[in-house]
Amino acid sequence: MMKLVKYIGIGAIVLLSGCGNLDQPDNETVNGGEVVVDLDGQSIKKSLLQSGISGVDNNTTVYGYKAYKIPYTTTDEQGDSVEASGLMVVPKGLPALVYTKLGLSMVSDDHGTIFANQESPTKLASLNNAPSGSSVILTSLFGFVTLQPDYIGFGDSNKHYHPFVLKKSLANATVDFIKAAKQFALKNAITLNGQLFLTGYSEGGYAALATLQKIEKEEEMSVTMAAPMAGPYALTLMAKKVLSAPTLSVPSFMADVGYAYALTYDQDVASVINEPYASTLEGLLDGSKVRTQIDAKLIKKTTGADGLFNPLFVQGFFTNPNHWFVKATEKNNLHNWVPKTAVRFMHCQGDEVIPYALSTLTVKTMSAMGAKNIALLPVEKTMGLPKLLEHAECASVAYGVAGNIFAQTRKNTVGY
Repeated sequence: MMKLVKYIGIGAIVLLSGCGNLDQPDNETVNGGEVVVDLDGQSIKKSLLQSGISGVDNNTTVYGYKAYKIPYTTTDEQGDSVEASGLMVVPKGLPALVYTKLGLSMVSDDHGTIFANQESPTKLASLNNAPSGSSVILTSLFGFVTLQPDYIGFGDSNKHYHPFVLKKSLANATVDFIKAAKQFALKNAITLNGQLFLTGYSEGGYAALATLQKIEKEEEMSVTMAAPMAGPYALTLMAKKVLSAPTLSVPSFMADVGYAYALTYDQDVASVINEPYASTLEGLLDGSKVRTQIDAKLIKKTTGADGLFNPLFVQGFFTNPNHWFVKATEKNNLHNWVPKTAVRFMHCQGDEVIPYALSTLTVKTMSAMGAKNIALLPVEKTMGLPKLLEHAECASVAYGVAGNIFAQTRKNTVGY
């Protein structure tokens, strides 16, 4: 069942439903959730081939894809309960022995940065009735059960602000969904084997590492391996680099950080973000707009009277070691602890949004602190690619690398 996905085209990672009409069977009754996608492998393979997705040909095994939306309860940064949702995708068409005896392995996959609620995993699946995103790679090409929490602020919790790159609530949303998915599997006769892998890209890479930290601290479950990808693990350093640069490459990302941290740490948004932008952020970040729409309403100049960030906020961050944002980013750093689980960091060296150097720093810091089983895989070199890849185009390739490593581990331990 091993395969090496040389390159999965970005079309597969964005939305498979744009590739043509896929027949969708009638829904069915399940215990504790609802079916939102149910497709056989041949239908998915046909669509991938018609789209000319690199790495998929007539000899590629493609598994069916059955996705369930599962509601569950999690906890936000303030400790309040939140009714949330997530997507559990189960492969179809594996050997019968997998479903009856060997059991399915799970990958918890935390999604990257999104802004529109319609981009969340359960909404994408429900609206399009078709496979989308990284679960196509992890489930249909590698045969894993893929778990994708929407996160607080999306899906069923879209009335709540999204706690962007805040480790407590991201980890809570992920761990609580893993628990909910295990209970859902028990209720619906889905045989799992206990293997759990963690991954995610960009914000999802950060969330995956936060999830591993929480799991190891609480010791309620075990993780086979983690593969965080292109995450901003060293937040304090990342903030220093961004706030000292004259312009912002993606202003919506940093505006979201400023907004989420201000709300979480009880600060006035206008003390972080300049007007006229501060008063517009609640509407811009309410889940109704995509990133390009938000960027168009913001400015790329980093700070100053006519910049995005309040110059007093920036000055305080750089001159006062006890500034609230310094302390907040330090609290949410993830590069400076010692994982016991095997961790394979993945990052493209051409990343222009989240520098490769952040992953290098993370591995060096963890190793110096005593971590034994960690490594950093440069994606382009690992795949033998002739050019460096930027942040967006790296994602699908990185998922292929992660899926391959997870599948090899499963083969060596479970036997398929």
